[in-house]
Amino acid sequence: MNKKQKRQDKIITFIKKRTEVSVSDILSFLSVDIDRKTLQRDLKELEEKFLIFKKGLGRGVIYSLSENYEIINKIDAKKYFSIPYTEREVKKSFNFEIFNILEGDIFTKEEKAKIEKLQREFIKNFSEYDSQTLINKEFERIMIEFSWKSSVIEGNTYSLLSTEALIKENIVGKGKTEKETQMILNHKDAFNESILNKERFKKLNYSDIEYIHSVLTKKLNITKNIRNNAVGITATKYKPLDNLFQLKEVLERMIDLINKKELFFEKAFLGLILISYIQAFEDGNKRTARMLSNAILLAHNSIPFSYRIVDVGEYKKASLLFYEINNIFYFKKIFIEQFEDAVNNYFN
Repeated sequence: MNKKQKRQDKIITFIKKRTEVSVSDILSFLSVDIDRKTLQRDLKELEEKFLIFKKGLGRGVIYSLSENYEIINKIDAKKYFSIPYTEREVKKSFNFEIFNILEGDIFTKEEKAKIEKLQREFIKNFSEYDSQTLINKEFERIMIEFSWKSSVIEGNTYSLLSTEALIKENIVGKGKTEKETQMILNHKDAFNESILNKERFKKLNYSDIEYIHSVLTKKLNITKNIRNNAVGITATKYKPLDNLFQLKEVLERMIDLINKKELFFEKAFLGLILISYIQAFEDGNKRTARMLSNAILLAHNSIPFSYRIVDVGEYKKASLLFYEINNIFYFKKIFIEQFEDAVNNYFN
C-alpha cells in the first residue's frame, strides 16, 4: 500500500468514527501528514470512488460516508476469511434493499475508463479480422476455455486439453463421469446458443434466464423451473430465499435493474453477481450467472470471458463476500481482470 492509499484509508476511518467531518477536522486529525491542497485532492478521489459524500458549500462543506460505502469499500479478504464462517457477522438472509443499493454507479470513474478503453481495443482488434473462419476459430477457443474453467469452478475434473478433445473430437475423458462430460457439453451448447441468438439478450426477459439454465443443466437431473424449496450454501450462514413467489419477485426486480442500466458492462456484472445471490434454481445458478453475463456481453458487441486465469478459491471468496455482506469490491476486481485478459488473449 502506497503513502496516498494509507492516507486515504486514515481519512475513511476517521469519517467512519465521527459520521460527519469538515476539512479542518480532517487536517487536525492528520496533523503534519498532509496540506490542504493534497487533502482536497484525496477527498475528490474518494468522492469519485463513491466512498464519501459531500454536502454544503465553502467553509460549510461536510463529508460523510456514502450510502454505497459498505458494498464498494475495499475488503481485506485474507483477514475476513481468517474468521471461521460460523463466527463471522453476516447478513443471514436475502437483502431486499440490494436492488436500490445497486441502482447507483457500480464502477468508479477510473474503472469505467479502463473498461471502456479495453472495449475500444477489442473493437479495433476484432475489426481487423476479415475472415469468418478465423473469427469462428477464436470464438471456439473462448468457448472451449470457458466450458473448461466454468466447469472447474463447479468441481469438474476435466483438464483443458481433455475438454478440447471432448468438444472438438467427441472423445470422452478417461475416468470422467457422465455428469462431468455432460456439464462440459452443456457449456458448449449454451455458449453457442448465446452467439447465435445475440439480439435476444440486449433486453433481458424472465424466459432468457430459464432458457440459459435449461441448456446448462440438460441431462443432469436438475429441475428446470424456479425452485420452491430451501437450498443451503457451503461454508456460509447466508440462506437464500425459499419461497417461489418471492424468488420470482426478486428475479423480476433484478431484470428491471439490469434493463435500466445504460452501460453494458454494468448489465453483465449485475447478471453475474445477482443470479448467484438469488439462487433461483435448485442447482446450476453460478453457471447460469457466468453464461448470462457472457450472453449480455455478446449482445452488446463485446468480448465474453473465459475465466481461464481466475483462481477458483478467489472466485468463491468473491461470491461469499457478496452473499454475506453484499460487498462487490472483490468481484469487481475479478470482473475487470477477466475483461482485460479476454481482450489481451483473444482476437489479438
